[in-house]
Amino acid sequence: MAGRKEPCRLYESGQLRRVTGDTIRPGGFKLTERALAVCSFPPGARVLDVGCGSGATVKYLIDRHNLAAVGVDPSAMLLAEGLRRRPGLPLVPGRGENLPFADGRMDGVFAECTLSVMEDAGRALREFHRVLKPDGMLAVADVYVREPLAARALRHLRPEGCLTGALSWEELTAKITAAGFKILLWEDHSRLLAELAARLILADIPLAALGGNQPDIRSAIKNARPGYLLIIARKPG
Repeated sequence: MAGRKEPCRLYESGQLRRVTGDTIRPGGFKLTERALAVCSFPPGARVLDVGCGSGATVKYLIDRHNLAAVGVDPSAMLLAEGLRRRPGLPLVPGRGENLPFADGRMDGVFAECTLSVMEDAGRALREFHRVLKPDGMLAVADVYVREPLAARALRHLRPEGCLTGALSWEELTAKITAAGFKILLWEDHSRLLAELAARLILADIPLAALGGNQPDIRSAIKNARPGYLLIIARKPG
């Protein structure tokens, strides 16, 4: 996942990945498949996975959907892990706020559970827009907060993670629109976040994986009412 240094170390931990698998996000490939059904990329389309981790989604897009997928991530550890498993997998170092790709290169961009851990989501969205071709598609799946006023308390939680950077639906869609995209679809998939939280508890993994387990942290999370959503947007031609 592309983002701040501390969240990257969190996602590098084997503790969280024992529950999430290598996708390191709620729902695994469920929303990836939903986004692919909406975007209808033709075989061979160039698709970028921002915050690719060890490349699970890149491999999935190549093997299952015959797409020319490439991944970018700031974690040298996760990239090296992915390349050990599959030498030659197209994974490159980089951050969402400064993508190492030319203008108008991609047919699609996936940002699955990554915007919320980036230092500057607005800048990252402008980068997504830059690297997309006209009529290119953006798929964002991420945590959001349903009580924006209560969400302010999340910003100061430690360790930092997806919940500390979560935006409201209004903030997130405003940033996507401001970056030049036209939103085509948004769907609430909060059930996937609840399922992940339950699996972490059953696995005896502290909720620090999502934001912490101290009483004040639990209260902040409860008051902000976090959810999970999918947004599909298009770069106008």
